[in-house]
Amino acid sequence: MPTHRCGPELSFHFVSYGRAGPRRIDRLSPAQIAQIARTVRGTPEATVKVTGGAKSLAAAKAHFRYLARGEFAIETDQGELFQGSGRQLLENWDLELERTLAAAPYVSSAGRKAAKLTHHIVLSMPAGTPAKGLLEASRAFAREQFALKRRYALVLHTDQPHPHVHLVVKAVSEQGRRLNIRKATLREWRQEFAQQLRAQGIAANATTRIERGVTRAALLDGIFRAGRAKRSEFLRERVQSVHDELRAGGLKPEAGKAQLLATRARVQQGWRDIGDALRRQGHSGLAAEVARFIERMPRVRTDRERVAAAIVAHVRQKARDREAPSR
Repeated sequence: MPTHRCGPELSFHFVSYGRAGPRRIDRLSPAQIAQIARTVRGTPEATVKVTGGAKSLAAAKAHFRYLARGEFAIETDQGELFQGSGRQLLENWDLELERTLAAAPYVSSAGRKAAKLTHHIVLSMPAGTPAKGLLEASRAFAREQFALKRRYALVLHTDQPHPHVHLVVKAVSEQGRRLNIRKATLREWRQEFAQQLRAQGIAANATTRIERGVTRAALLDGIFRAGRAKRSEFLRERVQSVHDELRAGGLKPEAGKAQLLATRARVQQGWRDIGDALRRQGHSGLAAEVARFIERMPRVRTDRERVAAAIVAHVRQKARDREAPSR
C-alpha cells in the first residue's frame, strides 16, 4: 500500500505541483498534525518575497540608502551596524570585483543582461506581529540559510502597519557559487522562516494558496485605480474586455476553468484523505475541523471571473451611493 511521506514540515503532496501524488495516508507525524491544525485554523502565513536585486555598485548603494533612510540601522552577518549607504559594508563585500568578474565572460556578447550582485528579499508577517520577535526570527533564518556561505545584511522596518525585514544577500558565495532562487527555494525559505517565527512564540504557517483553497488577491479597488490612472494598459484592456462581455450577456466559457476545478477537486480529496487519517489516529476533533475547512473553501474563479465580480461589485456600490440620501 503506498504511503504518504513528508519531511519535518507537512508537504501536501495531493497538490504535487502538477504531478500526480499518492493518495493513501497511513500515518501522520506530530509535526504534520500540528501543521494541519495551523492551516485549518487560519494561522497567519509567513511571507518571503524576492523584490529584485542590484546589478551595479551604485544600485546596491542606492538600495542601502533607501533601506536605512537615515533612521534604520543596517545589521551585517558579522553583527556590525551601519548607517546610510552602507558604503564600507559593500566595499567589504568586494562587489566591484564581483561586477568585473561577472561581466568578463560576456564582454563580446551583445545584449547580454548584467548579472546581479545582490538579491533583495523581504521577510514579513501581518500587522500586530511583534517587531522584536520578527527580527530575531529573521536573524535566525539568515544564519541558517547563508552564514559562512554568503555575505548578507538585514534591516528591520517598523514604519508601516506590519513590521518587516529587508534582507540583502550577496549573489556570489564565498566559495564562488552564484545563488539561483527558484520556486522550490522560496517554498523551503518560507518553511524555515515560519519555523523560526514559531521558535519566537509567533504563530506562523507556510503553505501555498492552492492548498488553502485561496484564490488570488481581491481586485476590487486596484483594478479601478490602475484603470483610472492608466498605469496598466494590459489591465485596462482586460477590464474593458470583461465589461463588454458582461454587457453582451455574460462571460464566455474559458478553457482554463476545467483545469482549475480539477485542481480544486484534487485538493479537496487530499484534505478528505487527511481527515480520514486523523480519525484513524484518534484526532476526531481536528478531523471535523478539516471537514469544515473544506466546506469554507471559496468558489473557484478564473482571473476573468474575478474581474467580472469586481466590476459588478463596483457598479452596485455606485448605485447604492447614488440612492443614499444626501445629508
